[in-house]
Amino acid sequence: MAIITFTSDFGHKDAYVAIVKAKILTYDPTLTIIDISHEVEPSNLADGAFLLASAYNQFPKGTVHLAAIDSVGTKDDAYIALAFNEHYFVGTNNGLLSLLTQEEDVNAVELHFDKKSTFPAKDVLAESVAKLATGTPLEALGKKLENYKRLIGRSVRATLKEVAGTVIKIDYYGNLITNIRKAVFDDIIKGRKYVIKFGRQEANALHNQSNEVEPGDWFLYFNHQGLLEIGIRNGNASQLLGLKFDSPVWIKFEEQ
Repeated sequence: MAIITFTSDFGHKDAYVAIVKAKILTYDPTLTIIDISHEVEPSNLADGAFLLASAYNQFPKGTVHLAAIDSVGTKDDAYIALAFNEHYFVGTNNGLLSLLTQEEDVNAVELHFDKKSTFPAKDVLAESVAKLATGTPLEALGKKLENYKRLIGRSVRATLKEVAGTVIKIDYYGNLITNIRKAVFDDIIKGRKYVIKFGRQEANALHNQSNEVEPGDWFLYFNHQGLLEIGIRNGNASQLLGLKFDSPVWIKFEEQ
């Protein structure tokens, strides 16, 4: 029996999370549900996609991931289930899941549901994830979907002279997570010196851990996801550096 993860923009003030879990467990009370986060900014698809992308592949193959971010969607949005990278994803056809899959090989179906719902996470998605987790084939949940709504994620521009990216996530600590990947940095650096520019600041070295700097100093490293992260030890980097979501970050390399 597969694990179910649950990511939403429901918060914890209301009973929405508990109600969805109750619907899943009513289908099969032995199912395991693990929360990824319910503090996604309301209707922020990029934020939800980042959190889900950062966590889903830490779970065993075959895990079913419920993504309920802006789950009502727009007037004509349907509800879908996808299989890719040996995981299953269930959510609204609002573009969020496309930010995870990009150009990956994906099998998709549109879920059977003819009525309108003010709470689709309970009325549509919950039963679908329960069925997948208990062995129902993806194809049995709905009709095959050749195309689903796609959004374009923020891309990195890389040349031999520089890598230009943006802040794509500000975490609980105020650390700035960018979309600059270590693999891109390693491919370009070739032993050269470099300068990392963020806001009005510059740094010419990376760290391995945040405790390599004194309290109040900034640190930069490639985190467990392989993404460049900027923080201030015992401080909030977003506030103190004046940077936010979509702020630019550059790595400039010396001429060869």
